[in-house]
Amino acid sequence: MPQNHDSVIKHACATLILTFALIISSPVHAADKMTLILDWFVNPDHGPIIVAKEKGYFKDEGLDVEIIAPANPTDPPKMVAAGNADLAVSYQPQLHLQVHEGLPLKRVGTLVATPLSCLLVLKDGPIQKIADLKGKKIGFSVAGVEEALLTTILKKHGLTLKDIELVNVNWSLSPSLMSKQVSAVIGAYRNFELNQMDIEGVPGRCFYIEEEGLPAYDELIYVANAKTMDKAKIARFLSATEKATQYIVNHPTESWKIFSGTKKELQDELNKRAWRDTIPRFALRPSALDVGRYKRFEQFLKDGGLVPSINPVSKMAVDVTAE
Repeated sequence: MPQNHDSVIKHACATLILTFALIISSPVHAADKMTLILDWFVNPDHGPIIVAKEKGYFKDEGLDVEIIAPANPTDPPKMVAAGNADLAVSYQPQLHLQVHEGLPLKRVGTLVATPLSCLLVLKDGPIQKIADLKGKKIGFSVAGVEEALLTTILKKHGLTLKDIELVNVNWSLSPSLMSKQVSAVIGAYRNFELNQMDIEGVPGRCFYIEEEGLPAYDELIYVANAKTMDKAKIARFLSATEKATQYIVNHPTESWKIFSGTKKELQDELNKRAWRDTIPRFALRPSALDVGRYKRFEQFLKDGGLVPSINPVSKMAVDVTAE
């Protein structure tokens, strides 16, 4: 039988009103806020973080991530330890020392999974082999770990720290080398300083520390407060950055455009080259923990007299997705 026209309209209106009522009464879940402090100003090392934000991967995980560049690169771990940030980008070698100092920090993820630091010299300069450094000046930026790295490198070639002169050049690593204030620098990044020197017409050459007797380590890691971390939330953060890393590897040109499009100062030849050289070094599984790697580096620091005892890996690092 044909329906009454008025009843059809009334039924349709009632349905619309009910639907609207359900929409406005449904709870709106705000994204969970996270604060991430970078280790320094934004650069290609932070590619997965920036791409995850720009591609909406953090949003997909229900996260609102605030990315902050520090005024001082030594501050980020301290800020996390003090409860002023959820995560910080830091360095595995420094983490070992900071845990021994009593800071409540743990590695929760990896950003760059290979060493970037190297012993840098002029390509056509007088230092053609490490033994040539005897009696020469070597520049450095960070005391402690870099001295331990250098001690091991020199020892392999029959030298000690007494055979060279250490010079604190602050953060002017490549400028001090190019101006010949020093004959080499330790702590220069192979994806940046090498490209910078080449662009400026003074090519350099790296002695790769992992080829000179040092244990491999994670250059850049994410650290959280060991006492207050939200493992579930951090796991979602790492899921987003893993997806971003996969996108970068699969689409290097498109991802470069996304990354460099966030800041005008990134759109230069140095950052473009650094982007290319950094891609193979990003951690493809940022949450995965190599227990042996942390154990070996802890032993290396102990043998070098930089730490008084051996901490178990569980005190320094965790796979938040496995708990």
